Amino acid sequence: MKQKEAFKILKQGENVFITGAAGSGKTFLVNKFIKWAKGEGRAVAVTASTGIASTHIDGITVHSWSGIQLKTALSDKDIVKMMKKDYLREHIIHNDILVIDEISMLHSNQLDLINKVCRYFRKNVRPFGGLQVILCGDFFQLQPVRGMGYKSFAVNSHAWPELDLQICYLSDQYRHQDTRFLKILKNIRSQSYTSADIALLQSRVGAKLKGKIKPVKIYTHNIDVDSLNSRELAKIDKKPKIYQMNSNGLEHLVKTLKKNCLAPENLILKKGAVVMFVKNNFSENYINGTMGRVEDFDDDDFPIVQTVNGKTIHVKPVSWTIDEHDKVVAEIMQIPLRLAWAITVHKSQGMSLDLTEIDLSKSFEYGMGYVALSRVRSLEGMRLIGFNQKSLEVDPKVIQLDKNFSR
Repeated sequence: MKQKEAFKILKQGENVFITGAAGSGKTFLVNKFIKWAKGEGRAVAVTASTGIASTHIDGITVHSWSGIQLKTALSDKDIVKMMKKDYLREHIIHNDILVIDEISMLHSNQLDLINKVCRYFRKNVRPFGGLQVILCGDFFQLQPVRGMGYKSFAVNSHAWPELDLQICYLSDQYRHQDTRFLKILKNIRSQSYTSADIALLQSRVGAKLKGKIKPVKIYTHNIDVDSLNSRELAKIDKKPKIYQMNSNGLEHLVKTLKKNCLAPENLILKKGAVVMFVKNNFSENYINGTMGRVEDFDDDDFPIVQTVNGKTIHVKPVSWTIDEHDKVVAEIMQIPLRLAWAITVHKSQGMSLDLTEIDLSKSFEYGMGYVALSRVRSLEGMRLIGFNQKSLEVDPKVIQLDKNFSR
């Protein structure tokens, strides 16, 4: 389905599931719809299943929005207590549309709990209390974290069929223009990859990359990421510049923003540091995932970054906000950068990278290989530093789900 057709369906007020392969423009379409809906005077609750995903759409986690947090069950008595909280009533009652991004990482029982809460608060027995519900995501990507009441995918919830969702399976590709690489990614999704596909991936083990900066390394574990970033920054014999995050607004929402923002509360930079932008700003020529190097600092001590594509950007502080009815209720402000010699697969989800080194030798769950590989725009922009064929495995149940969605 083309984005134009999907956008038309969204505007008709249908409950919709937006899906498609990595790079098909799912989040772009969601952001376009949110902007349109607000322009039409509709109140939109913008949420995602994880904090990282919520920053891509300037929202909050659906767990915070609904008040379920990490609960695995809610009694009627629990919900009565929740209804005494002003901010939850404001969230749930005074909205017309609920958007949940990265639905693949939401547990089935969590979606059911959110449905239950919405019905109680809105005193409406219709699914989600009559809200228009927009779900977005790709079940081939990272799955719900086991434990904490893990049941199964959101699609297996009671709420999913009740929503009578219109399926918008996006078909165009905006990230990957390398046809050979795109074919490999499609074959991984269908688990029909060939020995030639494997050989082509293996040819990227230790491959040389063209570019003036070191590529970001993608690891499966946080310990590897934090260790490498600290070591690389310490190697630079330059005076550090420290940027402290500022904030204002409702304390519990500010805390949520800080926890989920990819920019650190204390950002330490040096001239020569490899960095990555962590917010979209099309007017300033950077997006979430744009790579660069700190070339210098301006007269106000703000960093000047040269991107991998040769663009020079004078980086100023930006804000991440939570809005309710066109009013900012929480805000944090920081330089939209983080050290980027390395990141985790989980933090890379939703990004588009120009240059990357990927270690898939320690993959421990379905989808990790697909997510990591699909972040980079082309084969030429990727070097593998650890690879095994097991990392390409996807959940067999997801293959069948995808066939159903794409009909």
